[in-house]
Amino acid sequence: MLPFSYAELADYRCRVFEMYSHVRVSTQNPEVRWRRFRSDQDSSFKTHPQTSLNPEQVADFTSLRYYPYNPAHRLTHPVEPLSEREAIQINLQDDCPTRLMAFERISFGIDNQKVSPTLFWIMGYGGGIFLPFKDLTNLNETYPGGRFLLDTIKGADLGWEGDKLVIDFNFAFNPSCAYNTRWHCPLPPPENHLSVSFRAGEMRYA
Repeated sequence: MLPFSYAELADYRCRVFEMYSHVRVSTQNPEVRWRRFRSDQDSSFKTHPQTSLNPEQVADFTSLRYYPYNPAHRLTHPVEPLSEREAIQINLQDDCPTRLMAFERISFGIDNQKVSPTLFWIMGYGGGIFLPFKDLTNLNETYPGGRFLLDTIKGADLGWEGDKLVIDFNFAFNPSCAYNTRWHCPLPPPENHLSVSFRAGEMRYA
C-alpha cells in the first residue's frame, strides 16, 4: 500500500470547495447547479486518489444514488440563537475527540410538522458550521447512521441569501463511513433526529 498523501487530500478538499463555490455563486437555477454538482461529485468519487471508495468499489462505480431534485426541500431561513450553548464531545476511533458547540437552530415546517434542527460549531482551530441529521428515510432508503447537510470546515457550504441560511436537503450527503468500514464519522446527536422524511439528497450507497 502506498503511503498516505496529504497533498492528494489537500487537492481533494480544494475540489470540494470549488464544487460548493459554484453552487453558491452560479446564476443558474438551483436544479441545474445541483446536476452539475452531482456530475462533479461522481467524477471525484471515480477518479480521485482520495475517494471515499476502496479500489474494488471504484472498479464498479458509475454514480451515487440520489432522490430526484425536489424544489420544496430548498429552504432559506434565519437562524435562531440558542439561549444556552452546550458543547458535546464525540470520540472517533483512530482520531482525536471532536467537540461540537450547539449554537443556533433553524425552524421550519415539512409534512405538516415543525422541525428545529440544531446547528453545531466545530470547536478547534478554524471551526465551521456542522449540520448532521437523521430522518425517517434512514429506516430503509438512506444510510442508517444519518446524513450531513453542512460541514463548512470541509467545504460543504451552501451559503447565505441576505441574513438567511441556505438549507437545501437536495445536497444532503452520506458521511464517509457509509461507503465502507475504513472510515469513522461523527453521527447526528439526538436533537437532530427528526421525525419526518426528507426524500431528497443522497440515498444509501448500494
